[in-house]
Formats: sequence, C-alpha cells, structure tokens
Amino acid sequence: MSRKTTFRDIAARAGVGTATVERVLNGRGGVRPHTVEKVIAAVRALDYPKRLPDLHRGVIRIEVILVRPETPFFSRLAKAFERIAATFDSSIAVHRTFLKEDDPLKIAAHIAGAGFRRSALILAVPEHPAIRAALVKLRAEGIPIVQIVTRMAGLHLDYVGIDNEAAGRMAGLLMTGLQKRAGSVIALCHSQVYAVQRERVRGFSEFLMRGAGTHLQFREVAFAHDDELEAVDQLRIALRAYPDLVGIYNAGGGNTSLCDGLRRYARGRGICLVGHEFTRHSGEALKDAIMAAVIDQAPETQARRSLDLVLSRLGLLNTPVDRSPIRFITITAENL
Repeated sequence: MSRKTTFRDIAARAGVGTATVERVLNGRGGVRPHTVEKVIAAVRALDYPKRLPDLHRGVIRIEVILVRPETPFFSRLAKAFERIAATFDSSIAVHRTFLKEDDPLKIAAHIAGAGFRRSALILAVPEHPAIRAALVKLRAEGIPIVQIVTRMAGLHLDYVGIDNEAAGRMAGLLMTGLQKRAGSVIALCHSQVYAVQRERVRGFSEFLMRGAGTHLQFREVAFAHDDELEAVDQLRIALRAYPDLVGIYNAGGGNTSLCDGLRRYARGRGICLVGHEFTRHSGEALKDAIMAAVIDQAPETQARRSLDLVLSRLGLLNTPVDRSPIRFITITAENL
C-alpha cells in the first residue's frame, strides 16, 4: 500500500516550511502569491487528495496570447484551449487574450506587463523587435514560455507546431502530381512577419526549383496579409500577369475568398489550388474541385501539447512531453 502524501512531502517539493503548507491548504492567508503558487504546484504534482480552498481557485494562471480570433484557424485554436482548460481542476486557470496583430508595440507591452500574475505564457504572435525584447525579459524572470504555431528564431523557447518547410515541400509534391499541365505557379502568404509562412514558401519554392516539377515554373510570392479581399486582388493580378497560370499555393489564410475568386474569374481554367487549414469552406471547395488539397496542422493537438509543456515546466506533469513536430494532415476530395 502506497504511503500517503504529507505536509512534509509537499513542503520539500515546494521548498518551503510545513507551516507555510498548512496556511495555504487551510486558506489562512498571509502567504505571498508566488509561494502559494509553488505550494499548489507541489500539491498537484504529488496528487494530494484534499480539496483546495476556494481562495486558491485559478492561482496557477496560464495565459494564451493569440491574434485574429475571426479567422477559422485561430478560432479553432482558441476553442481547443477552452475545451482543454475545462478539464483542469480549479487551481489552474487558462486565460485567453486576443491582441491586434497590426499593433506589435501593444503586444510587447502586454507581454511585459499584463496587469495580473502569470505562471506561464503560450503565444502565437508576429515577429517584431519589441516583442522579442519583451519575451527575453520575461524569460529572464523564469516564466515558462511556449511559442505555438509560429516562432521567432534565436530565442531558444519551447515551440509547438508543424515542420513548416516540410509542409511547403508537401504542397510542392501535391502540386506537381495533381497539376499535369505545364505553366506558371505562384505562392500567396501573409507577409514577412511570420516565420511559419516564410518557411512554408521556402519549402514549396525549393521543391519546385530543384527540378521535381519541371513542367511548373515558380514565378513569385504575393503578400495578401491573410485578408480575404487582398487575396482576391492578388489572384486577379496573377491572372493578368501570368496567362499560363496553372497553380497557386496559399501558405496563409484567405482560402474562402480565394476559392470564390477562382469560381468567379477562373472557372474552367483548371488552376490547382493547394492551401492550409481544413474548414467547412475548404471542404466544400475540395468537393467542388476548386481546391486540390488542404494541409491541416491540427490546432487541437497543438493546444494540448503546449499546455502539457507548460504544466511540465511548472512541475504539474511528471510524464515526458513529446517535443517532435506536430504531424500535419493532407486532405483531398478522396479522404474527406
């Protein structure tokens, strides 16, 4: 029969005295928030059976910073965090914060001073020197940080996401196999502010340029900022610039309007569109043969993995966390 966890066990793991453990577990107050957090983390890690006082609800707060909640991908990601958080006990709270993508200084300011105590941070934000500096400062304070979906190189932070260059190469392989006609190919992406999309385009273009698809000519990268209207504008520009356009790789968002644009301006031209993120709209486009293939990066899996990483860093999860890239899924009309 296993020995019951004692106050002494909790105190040893938290690095405090048994009197402090007693005050925390009996809700007596008078203990600094950081110390309370360490005690609660030790209690959770040791699976101490006693119910915690309501005073300590949400004492371990994990903040998730995301952008563009109106987009299908970030909406799926946010809902995944919400569902997983609902399974945690009351001592752990997951707080989702949405910030404007085009205001990096505000994002940096929030990272530097959120106005509440954070135990850990998970974020998917654009690259910017001010954001990088804020993350370096937060890391120096010992706050566990996980970059999800996209990352800034050189920060040496935990990262959860797919291998984006591999996803780009997969898009090139799909384009080469599915589009038998010779002609021009372009790529669309947000801009230069996300490493994730730069890596995808690099993988795609290098796959085509190394001769894997000699009948396809990679022409250019167009920036649509993951905006539905800009995506259609870039499509119309490409149709005028390249009368022999036979393929488009959309490394970012805006698939819905891009598909609508192909229906309106290029129906019957047999343009092969490969994009990311499986949604109801992309599923319909696959059925209609407007899209040839969709590469889905499983945001639900990314949310679970990122939370497991911070729980592990906080000492709340004792089992090893897989750190390999998230597996992406390729979907066509044949496997809907």
